[in-house]
Amino acid sequence: MLIGIDPEWGWGVRDLVGLMADKCGVSADLRDTSGQDAIDPELTLAALDAFAERLAVVAQRGAPVLLGTGHPHRLLGFYGGLADALSAAGCDVLTPAQGRCVDITTRFGLRTYNLDYVRGVALVRERGPGRPGCATGVHTHSPLPVRLALAAAAEAGGPLPELVIGDHGWVCGAGQLGFEAIGLADTDDPALFVGEAEGSVSVAVPVDDAVRSDYYRPLTRYVLNRACLSQ
Repeated sequence: MLIGIDPEWGWGVRDLVGLMADKCGVSADLRDTSGQDAIDPELTLAALDAFAERLAVVAQRGAPVLLGTGHPHRLLGFYGGLADALSAAGCDVLTPAQGRCVDITTRFGLRTYNLDYVRGVALVRERGPGRPGCATGVHTHSPLPVRLALAAAAEAGGPLPELVIGDHGWVCGAGQLGFEAIGLADTDDPALFVGEAEGSVSVAVPVDDAVRSDYYRPLTRYVLNRACLSQ
């Protein structure tokens, strides 16, 4: 899935598998067609260091940031911790287009969702009765929510984010529009690594994005410590 990236290069299967082997540590053998992927923890740590460097820069500048996730059930806590720390450092954590509708094509057909923010992190949720600000949200790869958020920020006269932080379409969609974007990506989301290779994504961190939410707490602590943002 392209999830917002429009590749400039011609990526064949061998090229893509080679890239994922270099960036994530998966097997580069095209004959490996079954079983679980493996992520090299050293590659994850190196990418987390680069991720933390970008956070440190925007924190030092007090620059506006936008955070969003297509994996709210798993990754909201990770991004929420970053949002809290960046806000405490003087960054404006943006929340444009809150409550606005966004139409997303899914395998079940066209669905209309609402854009919402929890702890400063954008997500989309089903329309209808619900508690604003609750953590339940929809798993999506779509770049449409970030496009909506960025368009709303521009229409309001800004500020626009100097850094977009997230996953899936939040990173790819923002990067394709020329915003600096960093985020987490699993091995079945090669678009972020393609974007990083081509320069539209600044940092893509290889992680398993479907484990229990509390398993990401060490990553939050590591990134905030490396960025000197621990509270």
